[in-house]
Amino acid sequence: MLVPTQRIVSLLPSATEIVCALGLEERLVGISYSCDYPPSVTDRPRLTRPRTNLDGLSSGEIDAAVRASLRDHGSVYEIDVAGIRALAPDLVLTQGICDVCAVPESQVIASLVGINTLTLDAHDLSAIFASIRDVGCATGAVEQAEALVANMQRRINTVRARVDGRPRPRVLALEWLDPPYVPGHWVPELIAAAGGDLVAGTARRPSYRMEWSELRALDPDVVLIMPCGFNLEETRREAERYDAVLRGIAAPPHVHLLDASAYFSRSGPRVVDGLEILASAIFPA
Repeated sequence: MLVPTQRIVSLLPSATEIVCALGLEERLVGISYSCDYPPSVTDRPRLTRPRTNLDGLSSGEIDAAVRASLRDHGSVYEIDVAGIRALAPDLVLTQGICDVCAVPESQVIASLVGINTLTLDAHDLSAIFASIRDVGCATGAVEQAEALVANMQRRINTVRARVDGRPRPRVLALEWLDPPYVPGHWVPELIAAAGGDLVAGTARRPSYRMEWSELRALDPDVVLIMPCGFNLEETRREAERYDAVLRGIAAPPHVHLLDASAYFSRSGPRVVDGLEILASAIFPA
């Protein structure tokens, strides 16, 4: 008989949120530098750290620092291998989707030989559901995973039904401002499900760079400012830095500032909260 996983280390925020949503928070013994939800997990040992302090930097400054870290070290974050081994986990959760957002899968696997590792690699909503099920299988929480996925799917269908048949506003979403990036992976799916007609961005593919002149020519009805990894206050500060250029594309009330860190950047359960927020932004009451 298989013994359920008892000691879990999560090296990315979305995995931490999945573990807790499955009711397994007490098994979580270590987290990443960026894990902050639910707040009750923040007392766990942090087992990754950024190579450069990015706090308070503009998106342009962060972009330069990230490129330097990738050039010089191959990753933005470093991993505390000794700390992880001291915790004796029977499962480490890592990711394969983005070398910028967390320690790359290859570095984790190479550093933690002999420790059971599960890689989550979600590029769309169906893969997010698969990741939840994978964590459920690895931890003996299969029924909890199925219940969580079913609830998420129900809420998604509720939003789709609410916006079905309505005119679809042209939506521009910006996942970064300097340089400007339009969204990929699951975000285009969320915008479509919320009733928007995305004017730039590709589902299931990485976000990509565009020029401000190209963005102005798209003539959107709604602009969503959602810098990857930024909370709402950081997004507000960033939008203020680029207020003039953003007003060249659209102006309030057609511009919405969003908490990407909580609801859009992470491939976890709260993407459904993000969907509900999008529907309210695209179709304000």
